Amino acid sequence: MAPPPGAVSPRPNRWLILALGLAAQTSTSSFTYGIPMLVPQLRHQEHLSLAGAGWVVAAPTFGLLCTLIAWGAAADRYGERLVMAIGLGAAGIFLAAAAASGTLGVQVTFLVAAGAAGGSVNAASGRVVLGWFSPQERGLAMGARQTAQPLGVGVAALVLPGVASSAGIGWALAVPAGLCLVAAAAVALAVVDPPRSLTPGVVASGSPYRHSALWRLHGASTLLVVPQFAVSAFSLEYLVAVRHWPATSAGRLLFAFQLLGALGRLGAGWWSDRAGSRLRPMRLVAVAAAAAMAAIAVGCATSSVLVIVALGAGAVITVADNGLGFTAVAELAGSAWAGRALGAQNTAQNVASTLTPPLLGALIGVAGYSTGFALAAFFPLVAVLATPAAAETALARRRSSAVPAPK
Repeated sequence: MAPPPGAVSPRPNRWLILALGLAAQTSTSSFTYGIPMLVPQLRHQEHLSLAGAGWVVAAPTFGLLCTLIAWGAAADRYGERLVMAIGLGAAGIFLAAAAASGTLGVQVTFLVAAGAAGGSVNAASGRVVLGWFSPQERGLAMGARQTAQPLGVGVAALVLPGVASSAGIGWALAVPAGLCLVAAAAVALAVVDPPRSLTPGVVASGSPYRHSALWRLHGASTLLVVPQFAVSAFSLEYLVAVRHWPATSAGRLLFAFQLLGALGRLGAGWWSDRAGSRLRPMRLVAVAAAAAMAAIAVGCATSSVLVIVALGAGAVITVADNGLGFTAVAELAGSAWAGRALGAQNTAQNVASTLTPPLLGALIGVAGYSTGFALAAFFPLVAVLATPAAAETALARRRSSAVPAPK
């Protein structure tokens, strides 16, 4: 029954929308960033070098970076629900095709296509969450949404190694295929697009890219991807190949690390809301990430059991900045540009996430794990200098001047 003329539509349950955005991103992250959990089986089955396996790991993120800005523009124009539902459904179909194929080359091709389709969620799910939460809540809300990546990797770590070793890589790929198809149906049924109003206090006159702040923020966030993927791409292989752990046991440990990483993203978002800043906490996280990578490098060099603790700390710290960067990008861009800006942010980050596994894998193959992780410690130090904290202060001033004085 249609509501009477002039009736106000009930406000949707924004926490349900947040939960569905989280579920959608978790489903795509389980394959986009979860393929490293198949590296031991890939190397055994396909006789790949570590660098060769790194290129397979990079396939979904390569597809992702090709489409993110286009998906962001589509979300700006057509709305988040439609974009996410179409992308999730297509990703599920491509993954099912990869699962049905027995040839590595064909599987890699479908993984690229699935990553390209899954980019819809990266661009649109953050936009829909930001649209339903106020600036005082966005840090926590986006932190919750950004827990999807460690949760997706955690699901992959818990499930994929065991399925691959017992039933083959094809059946392992069928797991994220099913997750994406279920998430597509849930999004189509229950997500509500937020109003197309401007972000409070943000002036929408012209492109925000006329100024350097967004460019610097994209650059800093991209640099911080390198230590994140150094840990996520090579932890399982290090534990299996160097410390001789069973793949399933290593996967369970990494699942626990990813859960802690999800809590770290929530904590960072809550911290940013309390501090009234996204970028000052982001700089501190970058310093901690550099320290964690240095500790992993020392642990690898000395074969100390403390390297396990360092890997756990790295798994938590290196993912904590992601939600802070995404929230700051959307706030600096304003709602008229948020989808495209988030797409650009994701594109830049996924260039780094695509190149890190094969290039770092090649270095590790020649110089060892200690050298690889030591190099990764350099990138967050540069990110500290690139983060544009002053631009955030200027944005806060514009917001306060836009609030009407009390009568």
